[in-house]
Amino acid sequence: MALLVENVVAPYYGTNCWILAGGIGQECIVIDPGIGNYEFVNQVKEVIREKRLKVSGILITHGHVDHFFTLIPLQSDVGISKVLIHKSDRDLLTSPQLALTSETSALLPRLNRLIPNHKFEEPEGIAEIDSDAVLQLAGMSFRITNTPGHTPGSVIAIVEDQVLVSGDTLFAGSIGRTDLPRGSISKMEESLREKIMTLPGDLQLLPGHGPTSRLEIEFRMNPYLIAAAEGRLSNL
Repeated sequence: MALLVENVVAPYYGTNCWILAGGIGQECIVIDPGIGNYEFVNQVKEVIREKRLKVSGILITHGHVDHFFTLIPLQSDVGISKVLIHKSDRDLLTSPQLALTSETSALLPRLNRLIPNHKFEEPEGIAEIDSDAVLQLAGMSFRITNTPGHTPGSVIAIVEDQVLVSGDTLFAGSIGRTDLPRGSISKMEESLREKIMTLPGDLQLLPGHGPTSRLEIEFRMNPYLIAAAEGRLSNL
Protein backbone atom coordinates (compact mmCIF):
# COMPACT_ATOMS: atom_id res chain seq x y z
CA MET A 1 0.00 0.00 0.00
CA ALA A 2 1.40 3.37 -1.05
CA LEU A 3 0.15 5.83 1.53
CA LEU A 4 -1.56 9.09 0.66
CA VAL A 5 0.04 11.76 2.87
CA GLU A 6 -1.41 15.26 2.98
CA ASN A 7 -0.42 18.18 5.21
CA VAL A 8 -2.16 21.39 6.29
CA VAL A 9 -0.06 23.69 8.47
CA ALA A 10 -1.90 25.51 11.25
CA PRO A 11 -1.31 29.28 11.16
CA TYR A 12 -0.44 29.52 14.86
CA TYR A 13 2.77 27.78 15.99
CA GLY A 14 3.02 26.06 12.59
CA THR A 15 1.69 22.70 13.72
CA ASN A 16 1.58 20.08 10.99
CA CYS A 17 -1.88 18.57 10.62
CA TRP A 18 -1.33 15.28 8.80
CA ILE A 19 -4.01 13.45 6.84
CA LEU A 20 -3.15 9.82 6.07
CA ALA A 21 -5.05 7.38 3.88
CA GLY A 22 -4.50 4.24 1.88
CA GLY A 23 -5.30 6.19 -1.27
CA ILE A 24 -7.72 8.59 -2.93
CA GLY A 25 -11.35 7.83 -2.14
CA GLN A 26 -10.55 5.79 0.96
CA GLU A 27 -10.85 6.22 4.71
CA CYS A 28 -8.37 8.49 6.43
CA ILE A 29 -7.03 9.54 9.80
CA VAL A 30 -6.48 13.20 10.72
CA ILE A 31 -3.56 13.85 13.06
CA ASP A 32 -3.14 16.95 15.26
CA PRO A 33 -5.62 19.61 14.12
CA GLY A 34 -3.84 22.65 15.54
CA ILE A 35 -4.61 26.28 16.36
CA GLY A 36 -6.47 28.24 13.72
CA ASN A 37 -9.83 29.71 12.83
CA TYR A 38 -12.59 28.31 10.65
CA GLU A 39 -10.50 29.05 7.57
CA PHE A 40 -7.95 26.50 8.80
CA VAL A 41 -10.74 23.99 9.51
CA ASN A 42 -12.03 24.57 5.98
CA GLN A 43 -8.57 23.97 4.53
CA VAL A 44 -8.46 20.57 6.21
CA LYS A 45 -11.97 19.83 4.97
CA GLU A 46 -11.00 20.88 1.45
CA VAL A 47 -8.17 18.33 1.33
CA ILE A 48 -10.62 15.69 2.51
CA ARG A 49 -13.13 16.72 -0.15
CA GLU A 50 -10.57 16.94 -2.98
CA LYS A 51 -9.20 13.48 -2.23
CA ARG A 52 -12.72 12.07 -1.68
CA LEU A 53 -11.76 10.79 1.76
CA LYS A 54 -13.92 9.63 4.65
CA VAL A 55 -12.51 10.50 8.06
CA SER A 56 -12.48 7.51 10.40
CA GLY A 57 -10.90 9.24 13.35
CA ILE A 58 -8.49 11.79 14.78
CA LEU A 59 -5.20 10.97 16.49
CA ILE A 60 -3.73 13.50 18.93
CA THR A 61 -0.01 12.89 19.38
CA HIS A 62 0.08 14.76 22.71
CA GLY A 63 -1.96 17.14 24.81
CA HIS A 64 -0.47 20.54 24.00
CA VAL A 65 -3.15 22.92 22.77
CA ASP A 66 -1.35 23.69 19.52
CA HIS A 67 -2.03 20.08 18.51
CA PHE A 68 -5.76 19.85 19.24
CA PHE A 69 -7.38 23.31 19.34
CA THR A 70 -9.62 22.77 16.28
CA LEU A 71 -10.41 19.16 17.20
CA ILE A 72 -14.04 19.71 18.20
CA PRO A 73 -14.94 22.14 15.38
CA LEU A 74 -13.46 19.72 12.84
CA GLN A 75 -15.15 16.74 14.46
CA SER A 76 -18.49 18.54 14.40
CA ASP A 77 -18.19 19.62 10.76
CA VAL A 78 -16.97 16.31 9.39
CA GLY A 79 -18.87 13.96 11.69
CA ILE A 80 -15.88 12.12 13.15
CA SER A 81 -16.82 9.58 15.79
CA LYS A 82 -13.42 8.48 17.18
CA VAL A 83 -10.66 10.49 18.84
CA LEU A 84 -7.51 8.86 20.23
CA ILE A 85 -5.15 10.33 22.83
CA HIS A 86 -2.85 8.76 25.41
CA LYS A 87 -4.37 8.44 28.86
CA SER A 88 -1.54 10.46 30.45
CA ASP A 89 -2.45 13.54 28.40
CA ARG A 90 -6.22 13.15 28.32
CA ASP A 91 -6.81 15.73 31.06
CA LEU A 92 -5.06 18.38 28.95
CA LEU A 93 -7.99 18.41 26.55
CA THR A 94 -10.04 20.13 29.25
CA SER A 95 -7.20 21.79 31.17
CA PRO A 96 -4.45 22.69 28.66
CA GLN A 97 -2.90 25.18 31.09
CA LEU A 98 -1.55 22.29 33.17
CA ALA A 99 1.19 21.73 30.59
CA LEU A 100 1.91 25.38 29.79
CA THR A 101 3.91 28.12 31.44
CA SER A 102 1.87 30.79 33.23
CA GLU A 103 2.79 33.26 30.50
CA THR A 104 1.53 30.99 27.75
CA SER A 105 -1.59 30.04 29.69
CA ALA A 106 -2.55 33.70 29.81
CA LEU A 107 -2.97 33.57 26.03
CA LEU A 108 -5.64 30.85 26.12
CA PRO A 109 -8.66 33.20 26.57
CA ARG A 110 -7.61 35.10 23.46
CA LEU A 111 -8.12 31.99 21.34
CA ASN A 112 -11.86 32.66 21.51
CA ARG A 113 -11.25 35.30 18.87
CA LEU A 114 -10.36 32.52 16.44
CA ILE A 115 -13.41 30.34 17.05
CA PRO A 116 -16.11 32.14 19.06
CA ASN A 117 -17.59 30.24 22.00
CA HIS A 118 -14.82 27.67 21.82
CA LYS A 119 -14.61 25.52 24.94
CA PHE A 120 -11.97 23.13 26.16
CA GLU A 121 -13.93 19.96 26.67
CA GLU A 122 -13.63 16.31 25.82
CA PRO A 123 -14.80 15.39 22.33
CA GLU A 124 -17.37 12.72 21.69
CA GLY A 125 -16.03 9.24 20.98
CA ILE A 126 -12.79 9.67 22.88
CA ALA A 127 -10.67 6.52 23.14
CA GLU A 128 -7.69 6.33 25.46
CA ILE A 129 -4.39 4.88 24.35
CA ASP A 130 -3.27 3.07 27.50
CA SER A 131 -0.45 0.90 26.18
CA ASP A 132 1.77 0.45 23.16
CA ALA A 133 -0.22 -1.34 20.49
CA VAL A 134 -0.74 -2.00 16.80
CA LEU A 135 -4.13 -0.60 15.80
CA GLN A 136 -6.01 -0.91 12.55
CA LEU A 137 -7.26 2.58 11.74
CA ALA A 138 -8.92 3.51 8.45
CA GLY A 139 -7.61 0.29 6.92
CA MET A 140 -4.02 1.12 7.89
CA SER A 141 -1.69 -0.38 10.46
CA PHE A 142 -0.66 2.11 13.16
CA ARG A 143 2.08 0.93 15.53
CA ILE A 144 1.67 3.37 18.40
CA THR A 145 4.35 3.82 21.05
CA ASN A 146 4.39 6.07 24.11
CA THR A 147 7.45 8.36 24.06
CA PRO A 148 7.36 10.48 27.24
CA GLY A 149 9.64 13.48 27.51
CA HIS A 150 7.87 16.35 25.78
CA THR A 151 4.74 15.32 27.68
CA PRO A 152 4.03 12.10 29.59
CA GLY A 153 1.44 11.06 27.02
CA SER A 154 3.38 11.82 23.86
CA VAL A 155 3.06 9.09 21.25
CA ILE A 156 4.63 8.24 17.93
CA ALA A 157 3.00 6.13 15.22
CA ILE A 158 4.58 4.00 12.52
CA VAL A 159 2.03 3.73 9.72
CA GLU A 160 2.19 0.82 7.29
CA ASP A 161 5.94 0.54 7.96
CA GLN A 162 6.40 3.58 5.72
CA VAL A 163 6.15 6.75 7.79
CA LEU A 164 6.86 7.78 11.37
CA VAL A 165 4.42 10.32 12.76
CA SER A 166 6.56 11.75 15.55
CA GLY A 167 4.50 14.57 17.07
CA ASP A 168 6.84 16.75 19.13
CA THR A 169 9.14 13.91 20.15
CA LEU A 170 11.36 14.32 17.09
CA PHE A 171 11.79 17.03 14.47
CA ALA A 172 14.10 17.31 11.48
CA GLY A 173 17.33 18.34 13.15
CA SER A 174 15.82 18.84 16.59
CA ILE A 175 13.50 17.49 19.29
CA GLY A 176 10.56 18.78 21.32
CA ARG A 177 10.99 20.98 24.37
CA THR A 178 11.39 19.39 27.79
CA ASP A 179 11.33 22.58 29.88
CA LEU A 180 7.53 22.97 29.95
CA PRO A 181 5.42 21.67 32.85
CA ARG A 182 5.24 17.86 32.67
CA GLY A 183 8.31 17.72 30.43
CA SER A 184 11.32 15.58 31.37
CA ILE A 185 14.72 15.61 29.72
CA SER A 186 15.62 12.24 31.27
CA LYS A 187 12.44 10.67 29.90
CA MET A 188 13.09 12.30 26.53
CA GLU A 189 16.61 10.86 26.42
CA GLU A 190 15.25 7.41 27.20
CA SER A 191 12.53 7.72 24.55
CA LEU A 192 14.99 8.87 21.89
CA ARG A 193 17.56 6.20 22.68
CA GLU A 194 15.26 3.23 23.21
CA LYS A 195 12.21 4.01 21.05
CA ILE A 196 13.47 6.19 18.18
CA MET A 197 17.06 5.05 17.59
CA THR A 198 15.93 1.42 17.35
CA LEU A 199 13.60 2.09 14.41
CA PRO A 200 14.34 1.38 10.73
CA GLY A 201 16.20 4.19 9.03
CA ASP A 202 14.10 4.09 5.86
CA LEU A 203 11.00 5.53 7.59
CA GLN A 204 9.86 8.93 6.37
CA LEU A 205 9.63 11.36 9.29
CA LEU A 206 6.38 13.33 9.61
CA PRO A 207 7.00 15.66 12.57
CA GLY A 208 4.65 17.87 14.54
CA HIS A 209 6.40 21.02 13.30
CA GLY A 210 8.74 21.83 10.44
CA PRO A 211 9.86 19.91 7.37
CA THR A 212 9.82 16.18 6.76
CA SER A 213 12.97 14.06 6.83
CA ARG A 214 14.07 10.44 6.88
CA LEU A 215 15.16 8.65 10.01
CA GLU A 216 18.48 7.55 8.52
CA ILE A 217 19.33 11.24 8.02
CA GLU A 218 18.35 12.06 11.60
CA PHE A 219 20.43 9.19 12.94
CA ARG A 220 23.49 10.70 11.24
CA MET A 221 22.84 14.42 11.56
CA ASN A 222 20.47 15.22 14.43
CA PRO A 223 22.70 16.36 17.35
CA TYR A 224 19.99 15.65 19.92
CA LEU A 225 19.54 12.06 18.80
CA ILE A 226 23.29 11.54 18.78
CA ALA A 227 23.60 13.03 22.27
CA ALA A 228 20.73 10.90 23.58
CA ALA A 229 22.34 7.76 22.21
CA GLU A 230 25.51 8.69 24.08
CA GLY A 231 23.70 9.54 27.32
CA ARG A 232 24.56 13.25 27.27
CA LEU A 233 21.33 14.95 26.16
CA SER A 234 21.16 17.02 29.35
CA ASN A 235 24.53 18.56 28.47
CA LEU A 236 23.28 20.23 25.29
